[in-house]
Amino acid sequence: MDRQLFVVAKQPAPGHSKTRLCPPLTGAQAAGLYECFLKDTLDVMRQVNGARCTIAYLTGSPVEEQAARAWFSALAPDMELVAQRGSDLGERLNHVLCDALSAGARQAVVMDSDSPTLPSSYLNRAFDLLDGRDDIVLGPCDDGGYYLIGVKQPQPRLLREVRMSTANVLRDTLALARDMNLRVGLLPSWYDIDTASELEHLRVELTTAHPDIAKHTRAFLPALMTTRD
Repeated sequence: MDRQLFVVAKQPAPGHSKTRLCPPLTGAQAAGLYECFLKDTLDVMRQVNGARCTIAYLTGSPVEEQAARAWFSALAPDMELVAQRGSDLGERLNHVLCDALSAGARQAVVMDSDSPTLPSSYLNRAFDLLDGRDDIVLGPCDDGGYYLIGVKQPQPRLLREVRMSTANVLRDTLALARDMNLRVGLLPSWYDIDTASELEHLRVELTTAHPDIAKHTRAFLPALMTTRD
């Protein structure tokens, strides 16, 4: 396939998953919630037209890599797996995208695993924009970052020269793209869930969302809220 869609993910583990939600959640609750986010994200990916879906999983030692690969293989046997490589997030994202393009993908898009209600239409739109004149596509996040970046040519500067995990990631990426004379396609803004207020936003959204949206997260939240009360 010409289109390759990645999600960056890490095997859920208490004390290592969604730690900014602890408190109010326990480590085990946060890990369970993240697993639901991931399952719902994979369901969204499966709705994208003509894309080869791949999980780019974070790992450490060879033993951890083997365990993570086995876990993700069982979670999504229909998807390809690739281990992330690199010393920081920007480097890892750059490798994911560049490796896909080098292997023959015409378009490569990578998304986060923290936005379980993201509309699949946004992902389809990302590839459609890359079919046109845009050099890159970005999905702005409410926290100042982005939930998605897509390219059709390697763009290492956008990922290696922008400081990640700050409130200015999107702004800095757009400024650099402008300096490089790149055409940028912007998707609608969305949000990811890292904090208690964002978790509350999600809970409220799901009260009116279609029941097929974020099914795993939706089923998990009532018990979680009861435990918190």
